[in-house]
Amino acid sequence: MTLASAPSAQTTTIRNDWTKAEVEALFAMPFNDLLFNAQVVHRQHFNPNEVQVSTLLSIKTGACPEDCKYCPQSARYDTGLEKERLLEIEKVIQRAKEAKHVGSTRFCMGAAWRNPRDRDMPYILKMVEEVKSLGLETCMTLGMLTRDQAVALKQAGLDYYNHNLDTSPEYYGDIITTRTYQDRLNTLENVRAAGMNVCSGGIVGMGETVSDRASMLVQLANLPEQPQSVPINMLVKVKGTPLDSVEDLDYFEFIRTIAVARIMMPKSHVRLSAGREAMNEQMQALCFMAGANSIFYGCKLLTTSNPDTHEDVMLFKKLGINTERTRDYSDEAHQQVLEEEIAQQQEQADDSNDLFIDATKPKVAPKKQHLKEA
Repeated sequence: MTLASAPSAQTTTIRNDWTKAEVEALFAMPFNDLLFNAQVVHRQHFNPNEVQVSTLLSIKTGACPEDCKYCPQSARYDTGLEKERLLEIEKVIQRAKEAKHVGSTRFCMGAAWRNPRDRDMPYILKMVEEVKSLGLETCMTLGMLTRDQAVALKQAGLDYYNHNLDTSPEYYGDIITTRTYQDRLNTLENVRAAGMNVCSGGIVGMGETVSDRASMLVQLANLPEQPQSVPINMLVKVKGTPLDSVEDLDYFEFIRTIAVARIMMPKSHVRLSAGREAMNEQMQALCFMAGANSIFYGCKLLTTSNPDTHEDVMLFKKLGINTERTRDYSDEAHQQVLEEEIAQQQEQADDSNDLFIDATKPKVAPKKQHLKEA
């Protein structure tokens, strides 16, 4: 497949009629041509040197009744994970404040549920209201939602709802049997109908084929409205799950998936999500070049590891990347906070020879400086 014969990526048209054959042709393009096309699309819709930053917190861990074969939180697998009750609102707010301090602009809260229960909704809605009052964008992933629950979350101020399709319709039954693909599509429809932004993507490296990856992206791009945020996760293999010994996905195939997602969904934030801890700086840089423009800050994503915030700040500095900002935040304030964060983390590293932050402990606040990030 040559650049001339592949579907053109240099169009600003948002399409909801992609075919699997077209997407497979994109995956088959020479790597350099694919990345070039993805860069062209990316620059038409985003600043290529800005990345949106979120923080993810597990507000209820473990004991999930679902049988997702990749997930250590499933009650069906013995992964050594200790289950935890729903976090107190005060603890959630403290973590949100810490996230804002290190530059996150969106605070995502995840609960290991099949779906939220009525008795949990008042606490969930209060969390949304309190986090929103801090000036952060809010996001939640709680499993399946009814139309009424989606409306209640929207009214409380929830900006984004995450509900991944995970994989292709063809491969889905090999990964999950406790809820259907249509169940997932129904939740996304409820979220859209309530007026919230949709965050939906998938996981690659679960033993699926290139055709499956193409099919998953077709499902996402051909939704009535393309997701505002598209997380692309690399499987993090956890001992005790059915996928703990699946063959590793070639990293070039992962980067290709990022690039194809960017071409198909030009206006979506494509998030470089789970699996980043295993990626070196050069691979992450290629992902940003391929069109990824969103990440999670912090040492942990629900139950799996993530690069330390300090490492991300240093990588952004090397690449000349800034975090996306809200309009009321000045460039000067943003730069000063980044520099203070780097200096503070380097000081801590010198003292302890430990570059990792314990995300469960409050951070030492720098000199008074109000972040103006989004």
